[in-house]
Formats: sequence, C-alpha cells, structure tokens
Amino acid sequence: MPPPLHGKRILVTQSDAFMGPVLCEVLAKQGATVVASAADLQVPDAAAQVVQAAGPIDVLVANLAWTAPTTPAIDVQDDEWRQVFAALVDPLPRLVRAALPQMVARRSGKILVIGSASALRGMKRASTYSAARGAQLAYVQAAGVELAPHQVQINAIAQNFVENPTYFPADVQANPRFQERLQREVPLGRLVAAREDAQFAAYLCSDAANCFVGQVFPVCGGWVAR
Repeated sequence: MPPPLHGKRILVTQSDAFMGPVLCEVLAKQGATVVASAADLQVPDAAAQVVQAAGPIDVLVANLAWTAPTTPAIDVQDDEWRQVFAALVDPLPRLVRAALPQMVARRSGKILVIGSASALRGMKRASTYSAARGAQLAYVQAAGVELAPHQVQINAIAQNFVENPTYFPADVQANPRFQERLQREVPLGRLVAAREDAQFAAYLCSDAANCFVGQVFPVCGGWVAR
C-alpha cells in the first residue's frame, strides 16, 4: 500500500522553527510532497505570497512561533502585545484566506494549526503569549465548523512539553531544574518526542482524519488543563 500521505502536497510555514524541521521530515517520509517556507509572515502580504508561490496544495500546516515573553501582566505594554499578536495571530487568517479558494473550489483540503496548550491552562507571566495562542484556537474552532460543509477540515494541535528547538532547546532540557519540573508537572516525566508529535500531525493531514473539524487536540505528555 502507498504511504498515508502519498500524492499530498503540503505547505509548512516557518519551516525552520518550532515544529517545522521535524514536520517536514515526517510528512515527507509518509509520502507527501512538502513545500517548506521559512518566510517571515509578519509582513501583511507575506502569507498570500507564500501560498501563491507554493502552487496547488492539499494541506496547509500553519506552524507559527515566537519566543514567549515572561512579563508580569501588570507590566505588559502595548508594544509587546502587538508584537506577539503580529507573529502568532495576524498571519493565521491571512494564510487561511489565501489557501481556502482552491480548497473550497475542489471541495477538499486541510488546514492544521500547530498551537500551544498555554491557552488551556493559566500560566504565570504568560498573559500575552497565552492570549495569542488562545486566539489561534478560537479561530480554528469557529472557522472549522464554517468550512466543514465545503469538505475542508481545519483543526489544531495545542501542545506543551513537546521537544522542539524554539521552546525547549538542548540547554533547557539539560537543566536539572527543568528536569525536576518535568517530573513534577508532566505525568510522562519527559517531553513528548518531536517525532511523536509530528506523526500525530501527519495523521491529521491524512484522509483518515476527514471526520475532525474545528477540533483542538492537546498534546502535552499527560499535562492537562484545569
């Protein structure tokens, strides 16, 4: 049998950050033709240009990353708020708006947002970042049910404690205090492996996941919202 993503053309944004590198590798190994884009999407026209340059695509993986500020809520200024939303929130509807016409026209397509579970659980000193990630998830839920009748599925992975070079680089993972935190806060006692997360993403990109619309899937090593 052919691999599950055989014949699929998949655009992965910010392919050099967050989950981008491992996503590109795993999607390709599962048979997809991967179009990797490392373009800066904060420029208003960039999203449309990236989608147009990719040509016909079956799946858009909106992998958006920004280093999370650790500013106490009382000290968050407008510049921080605008910067984080410009990186994580503003590009999302632009990407979707650019990708949807071809998907709606052929009544087939998928959009997967690689997000964060920080929006599902209160975290100190993360109000700006959590708000931006929460906006992503709310957008997915609303757009997902709207596009479902067109046979276009929009879903999201809300992850935390997943191995990746942007939020959990090697020096952080080697820190004894971080290792203690994993034992204390994560039932698995370890980070979710990058490949584990990417393989789940690959499933959500496949035809086997056609039944999911507007869903947010937590991938957190057993860490749950409360």
